[in-house]
Amino acid sequence: MKNFPIVCVGGSAGGLDAYIRLLQNLPADMGVAIVIVNHITIMPTQLHEVLPRFTTMPVELITENLMIEPNRVFIIPANRDLHVEDGEFHLKPISKPRGWPDVITVFLRSLTQYWDGKLIAVIVSGYDGDGAAALRGIKEVGGITIAQKLSTATQPDMPESAIDTGCIDFVLSPEDIAKEIVRIASVEA
Repeated sequence: MKNFPIVCVGGSAGGLDAYIRLLQNLPADMGVAIVIVNHITIMPTQLHEVLPRFTTMPVELITENLMIEPNRVFIIPANRDLHVEDGEFHLKPISKPRGWPDVITVFLRSLTQYWDGKLIAVIVSGYDGDGAAALRGIKEVGGITIAQKLSTATQPDMPESAIDTGCIDFVLSPEDIAKEIVRIASVEA
């Protein structure tokens, strides 16, 4: 049964700092899948090579039909939209190749349609406002929305856009975001 919580962590510029601080504070066995949706399209991601140093959870670059499992960190590949169906990841050509991508929004919308478990949407440091448009949908399905505290973000545009929607439950530092995820996971268990 695919009903464990998924945490989507959306970020771009300055996101690496937030991902590291978040992962360093998350236990490896809390029964949650962490999906990092980094909206950088110009170069291949290196996150799956960098982040394993900061967590004992396996870190995987997402491939087509990869099963979503708890206690793992999944990384979106560059230049792909990410969808979910039947407990698997599906990659599609990026729907917005020009201008700022909206990969975080696309993935969050897919989750609200096709995932039965608790949804936690986390928006961290980055340019533009990717993800903000999907936050109301996350709230409508009973999910929890968190934005990185602006003073702790290298590039506050993305969390600020998220906060401006009025659909954010918590505004926290990466360390406190980790604590909140642990708390939510323990309630769901």
